[in-house]
Amino acid sequence: MALSGLEIYKLLPRTNCKECGYPTCLAFAMKLAAKQAKLSLCPTVSEESKARLSAAATPPIRLITLAADGRKLEVGNETVLFRHEKTFFHPVGLLVRVPDTLSAAEITALAKAVADYKVDYVGMALTLDGLAVDAVSGDADKFAAAVAAVRGVCTMPLVLLTEDPTVMAAGLAKTAGVTPLLYAATAANWEELARLAKSAKAPLAVRADTLAGLAELTDKLTGAGVEDLVLDPALRAFNGSLATLTQLRRLALKKNFRPVGYPIITFPYLGEADPAMEGLLAAQQIAKYAGMVVLGRFDPATVYPLLVLRANIYTDPQKPIQVEPGIYPINKPGPDTPVLVTTNFSITYFAVANEMESSGLPAWLLVADAEGMSVLTAWAAGKFDAEKIAKTVKGTGIAEKVGHRKVVIPGHVAVLLGELEEELPGWQIKVGPREAVDLPRYLKTAW
Repeated sequence: MALSGLEIYKLLPRTNCKECGYPTCLAFAMKLAAKQAKLSLCPTVSEESKARLSAAATPPIRLITLAADGRKLEVGNETVLFRHEKTFFHPVGLLVRVPDTLSAAEITALAKAVADYKVDYVGMALTLDGLAVDAVSGDADKFAAAVAAVRGVCTMPLVLLTEDPTVMAAGLAKTAGVTPLLYAATAANWEELARLAKSAKAPLAVRADTLAGLAELTDKLTGAGVEDLVLDPALRAFNGSLATLTQLRRLALKKNFRPVGYPIITFPYLGEADPAMEGLLAAQQIAKYAGMVVLGRFDPATVYPLLVLRANIYTDPQKPIQVEPGIYPINKPGPDTPVLVTTNFSITYFAVANEMESSGLPAWLLVADAEGMSVLTAWAAGKFDAEKIAKTVKGTGIAEKVGHRKVVIPGHVAVLLGELEEELPGWQIKVGPREAVDLPRYLKTAW
């Protein structure tokens, strides 16, 4: 049973030593009760108190790890319902289904395409996380061959999809060096799959049609010694999936109901046959509250928006995405090349950089440290003023790379022109356009 903040406080040393990083033991106790801190942060808590506080200190959703040749997929361990409360820590794993009924060449090509897929999004490399090999054939040899074919061309984490213990054992035999997820234990087969999961030291997915059925199965499996579990509530449509996944998250976080305190796996292709609707359902499940989403097909047009959505949800809302301040050369600039100034907010940087790169025009892009804020936001907050711009010009050494003394500031901060001329004597300050898309035309006509 979960303890309240005051109950936890009574079990702490109450010395207010601050070594845990919090100003008082009471503040630390409240964080423990909210599952937003770890008991290990307290260096002086007694062993007796540790034992009593274990329920309060244990994360409400267990951390599950899939591994393959040094690459890991970690899901779970979340502590809040909404990212603005704190942040989400472990991004949803996006995997692609590989039916074992495909030919060996088709399996190899699909696995390689998924493994090689990578796109750049505001400085982040977005990739898929794994493959789910599906024993559609029901044949142990075919399933084993499909797993071996996947393993032969990529080193991604795996999910093995079959309820047949014999077929699962055949697939497991081809996963040396891998910690896959076994899917799925049901009321009919849980004992056999529990034995396989224990022998392979692999996490096990549990499927049931009701929350009570899920809780009953997880109790049986933990009693059998299988601690690493993943839940599949088996509700595939939009409404049922949203309601049930939300209820599971609330039960784990708000009620500390341990039998459902595990990550959730979903299969949007089982709920929607149409590829567009499958992508929409996957997006809903990424937002609320899947831990792993298995896509029925590999389609870059569907995968890319899902990866972007995930990146946006799982970035810390209190820490803007930003690039390193400094000089960024674009299109092989030289001593006569224009010098442009912007902030280190990633979207601002990439908007400017992409427009310049696509235009073919060379430029020196000076990125000022504005604490990850956009131009107008940083200016309003006093983080992108004449002093900061002048410091960037002087500190980066751009004067040594160009033979002129001209710098272009964003049109949104034209008001800084006079101050900047005082801060940078000898430099000509030019006011550029407000929008990045207008930069190429501006440089052709006004530089």
